[in-house]
Amino acid sequence: LKELNFDVKTETHLQIHVLAMVLVIGLGIYYSLSSAEWIAMVLCFGSVIGAELINTAIEKLCNHINPNFDPTIGQIKDIAAGAVLVIAIASAVVGLVVFLPKIC
Repeated sequence: LKELNFDVKTETHLQIHVLAMVLVIGLGIYYSLSSAEWIAMVLCFGSVIGAELINTAIEKLCNHINPNFDPTIGQIKDIAAGAVLVIAIASAVVGLVVFLPKIC
């Protein structure tokens, strides 16, 4: 968890994902999620945070290999960030499926 602590302090997107996770946990407690709903939330949390950590690792590795601007490295970073976005959107949809019936 030392690596996660370091990244949470320095990576803005990871901070946003962790904040969203904390808010969802609070909502989950408030709305008394079922075990299946908690499992879905935990899998989403792990997927998003894990993807963000992999994205951070890819970015740091690319910067280490070539600190200068390189269009190919830019594409690699964009693809990794896109993967995080896809997982975050899918997780948001899962959150809507779980919470909208409870809120409405």
